[in-house]
Amino acid sequence: MLQVEAEIEKINRQMAAKGYKLTVQRAVTLRVLLENEQDHLSAEEVFMLVKGKYPEIGLATVYRTLELLTELHIVEKMNFGDGVARFDLRSEDHEHMHHHLICHTCGALKEIKDDWLLELEERLLREYGFRVTDHRLDFTGHFKACNNTDCKRQRKAV
Repeated sequence: MLQVEAEIEKINRQMAAKGYKLTVQRAVTLRVLLENEQDHLSAEEVFMLVKGKYPEIGLATVYRTLELLTELHIVEKMNFGDGVARFDLRSEDHEHMHHHLICHTCGALKEIKDDWLLELEERLLREYGFRVTDHRLDFTGHFKACNNTDCKRQRKAV
């Protein structure tokens, strides 16, 4: 729980530096995102979890909060091919967005925190004079475990 509080305080400073306040509604939304970081929640899923903690919040407020957090590069809006926009927290520990493995069989997602593209970025700068400011790489395919009949076709975190 202390980790979540520390992250909320860090994000509060980021928002304040850009002229935004961390309202109660924004704080509750952030808490839900932080507590469910591995789940890549949709806006509706975020809303349902926020509503459980703060019943008087409206769907529009959660949508506006998610859009603001996206604009401020605190979260990244993503689509993993299932037609649903999902929200993933960005990490200040990494210069770029992390990458994902996406299984088409079971829908599982696995995050890759290592930045495997640094060498490519250096080459792009050297050969083309192009400085990469951000990137995201999604690998789609099938996990070995999904080749057996026990694999359930449902969205789950790996």
